[in-house]
Amino acid sequence: MDEINTMLTAGIFLSNATIFRINMKSRETEKAGHDEKAVTATNRKPMTDICLARKTAVVIKPEFAGCRLLDFITSRFTYRSREEWRQELDAGRFLLNGERAASLSLLAAGDRLVYLMPMLQEPPVDQSFVVLYEDEDLLVVDKPARLPCHPGGCFFRHTLWALLQERHGLQKPSLINRLDRETSGIVLVAKNKQAARLCYQQFASHLVLKRYLVMVEGEFPFQDLQADGCLAPDPESAIRKKVRFYPHDAVEMAPVGAVQCSTGFRRLHSRTGLSLLEAIPVTGRCHQIRATLCSLGFPVVGDKLYGVDEQLFLRFRLGDLTTADQQRLRLDRQALHAATLRIRHPSSGRELEFCSPLPAAMQSLLGGFGGTDDFFA
Repeated sequence: MDEINTMLTAGIFLSNATIFRINMKSRETEKAGHDEKAVTATNRKPMTDICLARKTAVVIKPEFAGCRLLDFITSRFTYRSREEWRQELDAGRFLLNGERAASLSLLAAGDRLVYLMPMLQEPPVDQSFVVLYEDEDLLVVDKPARLPCHPGGCFFRHTLWALLQERHGLQKPSLINRLDRETSGIVLVAKNKQAARLCYQQFASHLVLKRYLVMVEGEFPFQDLQADGCLAPDPESAIRKKVRFYPHDAVEMAPVGAVQCSTGFRRLHSRTGLSLLEAIPVTGRCHQIRATLCSLGFPVVGDKLYGVDEQLFLRFRLGDLTTADQQRLRLDRQALHAATLRIRHPSSGRELEFCSPLPAAMQSLLGGFGGTDDFFA
């Protein structure tokens, strides 16, 4: 096991892994191996009628026992007026212990209050994900860019989480390695709690190989670079969620609460103004690859938050990107792709490796870089 762990950390591909690749032209799946069965469109589970609802729930604490429901809602959730909450109650959007609630209902400690939020008009997304592998415990997909993994903000039904329920009958899919909305590539989904727990354990123990392909601005000067350090909120950014990478020799400059991170980079190709890199994260922090590259001075192509100018992100949120902005970005998505994932099956222990080629949008930037088959070598 120690030898295998060393190989995984070093990014060495083991020849005895069962490998699943996506054919770049036909988008069909093929299997190199002969154990677990890949599911095709003909034997996949039919779509089930699952009710997907936006809802939130709260359990009433003892200090609110005896309160009228409308008084409680108005005092706790101040982003709407009392009259607006009354209208929501009259519309039947609140359930108290599973029953429709009224404005004058009296609350008791331990009551469960559920708010059924109205469905919103969601922005369009690319729903063309490809199922690469499926069995009783796992489902592995190749996610396109511009498809969120989980509900958040204005996205609910237009997420991979919701689409897996609608199309594959998964009541509670656990997305083990969630990707950012504009990041494409391999997403591992556990179908049950036991499989999810065992997969999470492998990720937490750094026993999983995650290999990304990323296009960056500039000519990356290092053949190989191990970027060790920490991540913390960027004090110079106007965007609250943006983080900064502090290298190991500057960690004392990081604010309190910084978290350790480690990413290995390898330059695959470089030409005037652009470089194609392989990135292998050892840790799995949010925005780790993007923030590290930004702080190193090689921002990800097309990245609105960690790219050439964070003002592009602010204008994007307002829908105010100009033609000049789009030209600076080069792509309408960030050029980060989860190309390879290797993990042991949670039930059988069999080593599985899943591979996805570069999307067409990223291939368009390659120019004379050569054939994409070489990027799996």
